[in-house]
Amino acid sequence: MQIGITAMGAYLPALRVDRKAMAREYSWSGLGMARAGFRALAGWDEDSLTMAVEAARGLTGTVPDALRVASTSAFYTDRAQSAIALDALALPRTVRTADLANSRRAGTSALLEALLGGRDEIVVASEKRLTQAGSAAQLGYGDGAAAVRVGEGGAARLVGHASLTHDLVDRYASQDHPTPYAYEERFVRDVAVAEIVVPTIRQACAAAGIEPVQLAHVAIAEPVAGTWAAAARVLKSAATNHCQSVSDRAGDLGTALPLFGLGLALAAARPGDFVLVLGFGSGADALVLEVTGTVAGTDAFAPALAEGFRLTSPTRFLNLAGAIALDWGMRAEFQQKAQATVLERVGRDVIGFIGGRDSLGNVQFPKSAYPINPALSAPEMLEDVRLADLEARIVSITADRLNFTPDPPFDFGLVQFDNGARVLMEMVDRPEQGFAVGDPVRMRLRIKAQHRDLGTRTYFWKAAPLARPALGDA
Repeated sequence: MQIGITAMGAYLPALRVDRKAMAREYSWSGLGMARAGFRALAGWDEDSLTMAVEAARGLTGTVPDALRVASTSAFYTDRAQSAIALDALALPRTVRTADLANSRRAGTSALLEALLGGRDEIVVASEKRLTQAGSAAQLGYGDGAAAVRVGEGGAARLVGHASLTHDLVDRYASQDHPTPYAYEERFVRDVAVAEIVVPTIRQACAAAGIEPVQLAHVAIAEPVAGTWAAAARVLKSAATNHCQSVSDRAGDLGTALPLFGLGLALAAARPGDFVLVLGFGSGADALVLEVTGTVAGTDAFAPALAEGFRLTSPTRFLNLAGAIALDWGMRAEFQQKAQATVLERVGRDVIGFIGGRDSLGNVQFPKSAYPINPALSAPEMLEDVRLADLEARIVSITADRLNFTPDPPFDFGLVQFDNGARVLMEMVDRPEQGFAVGDPVRMRLRIKAQHRDLGTRTYFWKAAPLARPALGDA
């Protein structure tokens, strides 16, 4: 059985920080910061889990054998992201799950294991990492996710690979220092190129039976700028590094960066091309893929980079990035905690956004023992209806600045799905003109509530515009 990449998915948050505007704000300090392009910025109610689910949503047409989730920024340290994602994607609990962490190459490591395993698997990498205000990482990093599905008959098949473990401390984050500490760039670049990147690529190409010069496209997660340029001179390769486009338009996505770059590379490749993806962190994984056709979903990667809402407000950026703590007053003291008993009883229906259809065809959410349809007066077993993947229209809308939200105003209202279901929902990704009755919306998984003292979060779906505006150039 020939296993390869069958489909891919991408997700970037709607907000894009204009680096030029932010660097201008910091100009008095003389700090070295990125001054061109954009940084993808997650909303207050987004994290690595919600973005992982968004990236993987289009890959679940059939039930996979396994789901792997890679991230260095997972919120929970003793609760599997993959288990929560499984319920959010409405996959059976018999699907095997695994979390991978503690290395920026966790995404490529998971992809390699999936391809070598010979099974139908979904691999997702996602990041929302903390950064220190004024650091190069604050504008250099970005939030986002990329997903890959592997299985029989994939149009990009693995023909060679190599892995090298090398504890190069180019940067680190720890429990005592959660924001990244980076070492001197020239030292990192010299060691990375000579000791890790070049040897690993050469070994992977040798395993594929090709020379590096035959690579048509590459997706290489560079630890510092100029790494691929230096390595390409040694390898005599003229291939474009598609991860550079990601870094320019969205930022360094951590574990998701090489997979997002791979999506761009496969979209640009032609049958017969060889594509290399390399994940970097405590060593490297290099995978050489031979393209035999079109990989579903790769055409969505470039549009994801080109769309979004430009953010130029420094204080809003710092607030959403967690770099400052604003005094929101007593309104912000309200905290919510979901009891484990409640999650056990209805959690799967809630995070999966699964409503019910009664015997007369009425769809409701949430499900109940007695249908809300007034024409029915006896208990029924309702048929499951997943609302998360359906579009709806706004029936009523309120923009509220009294209820607390870390990113006001608080938009909420009634939405109606095409199947008749009506649900009171929060709205996100607010367009410049605001929301209006009749606007079409789609569902996005978000953080619903959090208890900061206990360190818990609950998740539910919120309504977002169907389309995003063109971002333009920075």
